Amino acid sequence: MKEIKAVIKPYKMEEVLRALHAIPDLPGCIVSQVKGFGRSPKSNGGDLLASDNWTKLEIVVPDRFVESILKTIQTHAHTGNKGDGKVFVIEAVDALAIRTGKRGNEAI
Repeated sequence: MKEIKAVIKPYKMEEVLRALHAIPDLPGCIVSQVKGFGRSPKSNGGDLLASDNWTKLEIVVPDRFVESILKTIQTHAHTGNKGDGKVFVIEAVDALAIRTGKRGNEAI
């Protein structure tokens, strides 16, 4: 199992989510608005995060989904401009479905 965390431009979120929905049997996706900075922080009157708004997607999936999700996010979040975002793939050790008690891949 893997957790995929993608930080993308907010205006690309709808396009990326539409493309992710097209992946058969994709378990789901968590979307949140976050702030942060990359290698070139900007100064905005003392607030270093004021203009760096991002959308974060979090997806936990069986290993077989990873490559298609990475390709989908890269294709649909790409603008070619600096600051398009990043995607991280992390080993997910376990999962638990609270309602059913299922664990691991069965929980997602």
